[in-house]
Amino acid sequence: MPAKPVVAQSAPQRGVPDFSELADQVGPAVVNIRTLERTSSRSFGPGGGQMDEEMQEFFRRFFGVPMPGNPGNPGQPRRPQRPQQPEQEETPRGVGSGFILTNDGFVMTNAHVVEGADEVVVTLTDKREFKAKIVGADKRTDVAVVKIDATGLPAVRVGDVGKLKVGEWVMAIGSPFGLDNTVTAGIVSAKGRDTGDYLPFIQTDVAINPGNSGGPLINLRGEVIGINSQIYSRSGGFMGISFAIPIDEAVRVAEQLRASGRVTRGRIGVQIDQVTKDVAESIGLGGRAQGALVRSVESGSPAEKAGLEAGDIITKFNGATIDRATDLPRFVGNTKPGTRVNVTVFRRGATRDLQITVAELEPERTAQRGGSQPQQPAQGTAPAPAAKSLGLVVGELTEAQKRESKTKGGVRVDSVADAAARAGIREGDVIVAIGNTEISNAREFEAAVAKADKSKPIPVLLRRGELATYLLIRPPRG
Repeated sequence: MPAKPVVAQSAPQRGVPDFSELADQVGPAVVNIRTLERTSSRSFGPGGGQMDEEMQEFFRRFFGVPMPGNPGNPGQPRRPQRPQQPEQEETPRGVGSGFILTNDGFVMTNAHVVEGADEVVVTLTDKREFKAKIVGADKRTDVAVVKIDATGLPAVRVGDVGKLKVGEWVMAIGSPFGLDNTVTAGIVSAKGRDTGDYLPFIQTDVAINPGNSGGPLINLRGEVIGINSQIYSRSGGFMGISFAIPIDEAVRVAEQLRASGRVTRGRIGVQIDQVTKDVAESIGLGGRAQGALVRSVESGSPAEKAGLEAGDIITKFNGATIDRATDLPRFVGNTKPGTRVNVTVFRRGATRDLQITVAELEPERTAQRGGSQPQQPAQGTAPAPAAKSLGLVVGELTEAQKRESKTKGGVRVDSVADAAARAGIREGDVIVAIGNTEISNAREFEAAVAKADKSKPIPVLLRRGELATYLLIRPPRG
């Protein structure tokens, strides 16, 4: 008998969820935020503007010409009219969104919504308006808290971001282009998007436009799981990619703002970069890219005092694994200043633990980038055979050059070509290690290159100015 065709069982059809109940449930806790700016304008009494007054004073003082008579009394000279005090005019600055955290009037929004505002007006869905006080704003995370004088308000419920899944339906409520209580919906496109130093954003395809900033991102349980904050756009309008601040991070910031009006963060004083998969494999770190490569260590910083060196790879901070370099600023920033923590680093093929006392990050501190100062060549540089096969001519460092590059040893690249040039090595770079072998001088460098497996990429740790990085030299196949 011929085999019967097998009918595939189709997956159960799932329709688009009904967001109407969510809108009714959460909508009353979403507010419109209008910001105003005070500007000064000068006006003058009847009889002319500012130029008239100045001209009258000019003629009176320098030509002795009497002031024009008072039209109502020609024989009576008119008294000079003094400009009135500058008048304060309130002009609109912008419109954003927010949501009520507590029923006694604490409202969360974006820092950029209230930045520079002289007055903040919060409008509820029942059309009541309140002048709000800015409790605090944190530019680094773009989170702000304002307070209105009201009680018995509808407040949102905060959800668990850890349970959020990619592909899950979410909804936003806000005031795009000033259109109050506008509801849009979509799905979670990705989690942990790195678009800033301190926040792993939630990416969605929910329609977000100017005015939505500060509004809530809501899951199907009616819980707020994010603050709508940014969009990716080439036109200024929505293009299908929007970003929300995870609510757990935002609440942590909000608690500090409510307690002290500012956010205190930790710092250890390092500049970092990603570790690529090729570098991780070549130095024996593992089969996947992980950790944060220390490119430079700030002089006098907690990291320097603890013995951290440029070229180290930080793999753990206070017991937490550093999967990506961007994890480190968040872990350090969330650590209370003064806390002593254990930091695990990978250096020259081995791990070691260092104890670091976290310092306080200065408000809006800007990380300093190391310069790229070319080193002056020393006299008597001689090419080494093994190094030359990679396209390198290196020389010894003078004591002054060691101090300038902040290294204990190494060799200076005097010329570069072929494989080394293709790897990105430049003249003036200081090579401090080949693979996991530390280099003190040209002789040790030559020996390390001679021992390196030429069938695989050769990892080179170098200093360029004050920055350290790994580059891979791929030897030519002979």
